[in-house]
Amino acid sequence: MVASQRSHTDYTVGWICALPVEMAASKAMLETIHPRLSQSPNDHNVYTLGELYGHNIVISCLPLGIYGICSATLVATHMLHTFPSLRFTLLVGIGGGVPSDRHPDIRLGDVVVSKPTGTFGGVVQYDNGKAVSGSRFQRTGTLNRPPSILLAAISRLEADYMVGDAHIPLHLEKIMARFTGSTRPSYPGSEYDVLFEPGYQHMGDPDEACLNCSRAHMVPRPPRPSNTPRIHYGLIASGNQVIKDGLMRDRVVSDLGGDILCFEMEAAGLIDDFRCLVIRGICDYADSHKNRLWQPYAAGVAAAYAKELLSIIPVVQIQTSPKAYNGRVY
Repeated sequence: MVASQRSHTDYTVGWICALPVEMAASKAMLETIHPRLSQSPNDHNVYTLGELYGHNIVISCLPLGIYGICSATLVATHMLHTFPSLRFTLLVGIGGGVPSDRHPDIRLGDVVVSKPTGTFGGVVQYDNGKAVSGSRFQRTGTLNRPPSILLAAISRLEADYMVGDAHIPLHLEKIMARFTGSTRPSYPGSEYDVLFEPGYQHMGDPDEACLNCSRAHMVPRPPRPSNTPRIHYGLIASGNQVIKDGLMRDRVVSDLGGDILCFEMEAAGLIDDFRCLVIRGICDYADSHKNRLWQPYAAGVAAAYAKELLSIIPVVQIQTSPKAYNGRVY
């Protein structure tokens, strides 16, 4: 459904994706689409404008093939200049899950949401620091927390999910008809969710599923009673390189204290200067077995969580919250 045109100052929620598959799932969650608005020739973003539960939302995707922290920072900067009434941004997309002794039940198709801990604000840039003696890497600095309005909302959702009040499968079902072929965010099947020992390398084509990988190196995990995605709240590690090695993944997690739930590549470019919440659907385990099979579904569940989050935040609460502009709150 297409709605009437609004002005730049009517938009209060920013929504940023890194990949077209993430953008497609996010756009499909909108209830109505708004006409495009004019923008500065210096703003190279391409925006999708729309509405969801009464919130006016602007969605943008990183340039194709140009990913990482710097690209995310540039997209967010242009977005906030063009739409000066934005209160916060949601970074919505896919990431690599990190099952560990502390968090053993992270599965493909689950959702990880950035949440502050006693040490970090919800996101930690794992490649920001300096080399010190003993071949160690000392990480420096901390990243900001999500705004209070979002922390209150995720607390409510966390409580809702504890009593089984979850609507992500319903949101996915409603948008399924908008997709065709391999881009549909359908559940691939638990038989394709295999966690291997950290040191066991993928066998065969690096972009294909693990048809040739030995099940003798599987990490045994009990089956789940249902395919409903579980939501995990905690730390997300962000950096400029793709983590595609199980041993390196575990080493970084250990260096950071063992509480990392997910790896991704854009959040550190936003958290320091923009009021932001990071939402990641798990599409792989950040190891050599990484492939694209789970990406559409993982992008879908992340977008579905973002939709559910906005459903419980009153429009007036967002409209009266502080504006975020270039790292400064007005």
